[in-house]
Amino acid sequence: MSDSENNEYIPINTVDSPTVVLELIHQLKTKDVMTTAVLTGEKKQTLRHIQALLRENKVTGIPIVEEQKVVGIVSTEDIIFALDGGYIDDLAETRMTKNVISLQDDMPLSLAISSLNKYKYGRFPVLNKEQKLVGIITSSDVIKALLIEMNREVLRLERSHKNTSSTPVSKYSEMEYTTTHYDFELAGRASTEIKKALKNRDFDPKLIRRVAIACYELEINQVVHSDGGIIRCSILPDKVIITASDTGPGIENVSQALKEGYSTANEYVRSLGWGAGMGLANTKRVSDEFSIDSSLGKGTTVRSVVFVNSSKEEK
Repeated sequence: MSDSENNEYIPINTVDSPTVVLELIHQLKTKDVMTTAVLTGEKKQTLRHIQALLRENKVTGIPIVEEQKVVGIVSTEDIIFALDGGYIDDLAETRMTKNVISLQDDMPLSLAISSLNKYKYGRFPVLNKEQKLVGIITSSDVIKALLIEMNREVLRLERSHKNTSSTPVSKYSEMEYTTTHYDFELAGRASTEIKKALKNRDFDPKLIRRVAIACYELEINQVVHSDGGIIRCSILPDKVIITASDTGPGIENVSQALKEGYSTANEYVRSLGWGAGMGLANTKRVSDEFSIDSSLGKGTTVRSVVFVNSSKEEK
């Protein structure tokens, strides 16, 4: 899956974009944006036949499917290599890309945007909970959907603005959110709501960015690696404390887990584009105080503190 059709960069940071944009990309699901009319190929078809399908349908890549399950993908670049290499009549199963990164249909759009920007692929197959192909998503699909939704949101805000009044907001607040193993549908909700609360309280943008990064990384870690947990946020006048507590399986070697690139993610998680081993390392990097308490089989608690008057810069 190495072609570049529609792989333009989506100019949205899923942590540090304006609150209205973040709310939209967490409210929308991948299934709200994807194309459901999916052209597919078969393992026993030749690359020459796949080439004809691509040309006739004016696309530059298709998933190879067996019993509604994605087993590979063939792109225009694969066809070019086949023509140059003289193996255009080989079967698709012998030359297709087999390690395909896919997305789930109920994931927040924010996760799809992160994957599109991270991997720069032209498209991602979208699977349902039964791991069956239900759609394809491209950068163009995302941009079109966001333009439509942002237009609707601007109209809504214009209507509601007349009815709003300025109410003093307490500087102090306690917030709590739950996460569930592999529940990508709600992943990112806590970091979005916490960032909104900090903005409403006029905290410095640099502090907000650091807190949002820590919260997002810990939230995704719980969804991917734990049996579920709780994200708590204490907003105090002088600091913001994020505490992420989960149940099982615990971290066997905390020092190793803090190293960039170290990951225990399984094949399924990696197929979704996650498990790069940067979550804890990124959280520690943006924190003024950072601690982990973990017991095998009993769970993990991570505490991240960012001070209001910190001189630390997020890099």
